[in-house]
Amino acid sequence: MSKRIITINRMFGSGGRAIGKALAEELDIHFYDKELIELASKEKKIPFDELAKVDEKKANQWLFPVDYEVQMNPEYHFIPMNDVLYEVQRDIIINLADKEDCVIVGRCANHILKDKTMSVFIYAPFEYRVKTVMERTGREEKSVRKLVRRMDKERKAYYEYFTDSSWTDMKEYDLCIDSSRFTTEQILNVLKGSL
Repeated sequence: MSKRIITINRMFGSGGRAIGKALAEELDIHFYDKELIELASKEKKIPFDELAKVDEKKANQWLFPVDYEVQMNPEYHFIPMNDVLYEVQRDIIINLADKEDCVIVGRCANHILKDKTMSVFIYAPFEYRVKTVMERTGREEKSVRKLVRRMDKERKAYYEYFTDSSWTDMKEYDLCIDSSRFTTEQILNVLKGSL
């Protein structure tokens, strides 16, 4: 691996995004998460908000998003916006990996880049993640439990739809870390030592 490219998939509430951002800062390299939506928005001239609605979500086979004004554009008329975003982000991820060292969160980047990356999966027990999200958002427990389940289900469906692989199959990743067992600093030390 000539470049330092780290991809991070994460269960919702496991802290994977924060760990990725902290790692990028410590290594002084670029960090990409929602920034990929911004890059896709500029490239395709599709409003950021339209793309953000479908980010890391599999298209619903029963609900074709023709209500979006953008879907009426002949270029996208018969393609779900989820698929449009995935294809654009895939090209952006490949180009970024060719040009620079970076940390990329989600978006099937580990699968897209395969042997060009150190792929990491950050997970944690459900109860730990519920507690973490409650602390982070101030929401009540019942709604957080639903949110954590829904987000994991969406990420799993997205990953498996676009990769034909299992999201939680540990063989998909070089390193799998239970974030409930270690401090962020310890996790960062493990990741830096693995590069």
